[in-house]
Order: sequence, then structure tokens, then C-alpha cells
Amino acid sequence: MFSNIGWSEMVILLVAALVILGPERLPGAVRWTTRSLRQVRDYASGATSQLKQELGPEFDDLRKPLADLNELRGMTPRAVVTKHLLGGDDSVFKDIDGAVGDLRDSTKMPDYSMPKLQKPLERNETPPIDNDAT
Repeated sequence: MFSNIGWSEMVILLVAALVILGPERLPGAVRWTTRSLRQVRDYASGATSQLKQELGPEFDDLRKPLADLNELRGMTPRAVVTKHLLGGDDSVFKDIDGAVGDLRDSTKMPDYSMPKLQKPLERNETPPIDNDAT
């Protein structure tokens, strides 16, 4: 629930709460907050268990598409190819990565970085013509 809040944000919240509530009321506010969060979590887990009891095996049928979507959300193109085309065997990619790494180490690989930009044309300057391309 609070996975995206770091320690620095927690310290800022604690200092702000201390300034706003004061040292007398802060422990009571923390107790109330933790009790409320625990109660909300208990209600949510109770609702989930009640749905499981009432729907029975149909509950798993409802959850399966959501689980499939969550699985697809985390997939990279490499993982999709590995799972669906190679049956989960990613040794092909490891062999290719190893071969490419060996090639880079043993020979001078060409630089495939972005081409160097030419200077812009001056006013009334004609662009170069590539006779092979026209």
C-alpha cells in the first residue's frame, strides 16, 4: 500500500504530524490510524473469503482473466517469444548473447550509433542529389 513512499517522505509526514497534532495527541492519532488500516484490511480479506465461499469454483474463473492480464503486463518481447515459441527454454538467447559478446571482445565491431548530423543548408544553397536514389 505504501510501497512508493520512501523514508524521507515518512520523516516529513511524521514531522508535519508532530507540528500539527502536537506531542500529546500524536500517539493517539497513530493508534487510531493503525487500527483503522487493520480494520479496512480485515474487511477486504473478509469480503474476498466470503466471495470465495459463495461463488465456489466460479470465483477462480473470474480471477483467471485478471491473472492472465497481470502476467501479460510484465512480459517483454523476449519473454513472450521464450514462453510461446520456445516453450520456456531461453538457452537460445543465452547462446546468442554469449556469441555476440565474444564477437565484440574479439573483433572491432562497427559503430552503429546515430549518424552525424550535417550542418543545415545555407540560404539559396541546393541540397546534394543522390543519383542512385532518384
